[in-house]
Amino acid sequence: MTGDRKPAVCVLGTGLIGGSVLRAAVAAGYEAWGFNRSEPGVRAARADGFDVSADIGAVLGRAADRDALIVIGVPQPALDTVLSDVRSFAPACPLTDVTSVKKPVLDAVHRHELGAHFVGGHPMAGTSESGWAASTPDLFKGAAWAISVDPGVHADPWTRVARLALDCGAVVVPVLSAEHDSAVARISHLPHVLAEALAIQGAGGGALALGLAAGSFRDGTRVAATAPALVRAICEPNADALLEVLDDTLRVLTAARDSLRDTDSLAQLTEAGHDARNDYDTFRRWAIEGIRPGDHDWLAKLAEAGRRGGVIEALE
Repeated sequence: MTGDRKPAVCVLGTGLIGGSVLRAAVAAGYEAWGFNRSEPGVRAARADGFDVSADIGAVLGRAADRDALIVIGVPQPALDTVLSDVRSFAPACPLTDVTSVKKPVLDAVHRHELGAHFVGGHPMAGTSESGWAASTPDLFKGAAWAISVDPGVHADPWTRVARLALDCGAVVVPVLSAEHDSAVARISHLPHVLAEALAIQGAGGGALALGLAAGSFRDGTRVAATAPALVRAICEPNADALLEVLDDTLRVLTAARDSLRDTDSLAQLTEAGHDARNDYDTFRRWAIEGIRPGDHDWLAKLAEAGRRGGVIEALE
């Protein structure tokens, strides 16, 4: 790389998230291209003027020639196949992902002996729609983009991933993979499960219930419109963390049911829920400064800062 020219980016999987990364990277001035296994998806992206191919070998060979940052955006079930291709065609390239669970991805990366160049990532953005047609270059504007700071992560690939996230309009949240998975079980995966359950209960009331449904039902079931296979691909790889938070939630609901049955009151649930929502509404991120990738103990310092709500808004 010379002057101010940005390094190349290769996106594997051009659905909603991967496609949005490709669009945002191109808009930010990166040389970027992608792979998609679906020929209709390839044609749709190419019709919009983007360099996307179904030839994984050619796409990754180009990545190896250009020392591109490879961004994996395929669903979890396709991960091993894609990692095998990366190992065959571009094993020395820096590597990241944009999938919703980090520990299983990290384990898979190490199984394929690609850990030396890997930095896990997860942009906290999305819609109930999927595919290239749903992608947009603005999807990550103002979003939190989790980037792993696990032991063994190297400064150079970490910096490249962080710069891409920032150039896509996001802020960077440094996080350990296991802590990330525990957190997203609560604020991403559990909402999917609850939305499905709420939708089932609403439909169970028949035409009258659906005819009376308004904003609270609409908003509470929004993500239930997501394709079932995609919901499973998002939630099931995080089964251990999701089971733990489901158990917590069932205890809360059981206590609320018992209170309503025994005392005709939901006071404890409503007051605690109102306070918790207020915690969310009043939460403010703060800017992490003065920790440079590669400095002594930088991974641990960034992990602690992220744990306390800090985000990176710019790299020095």
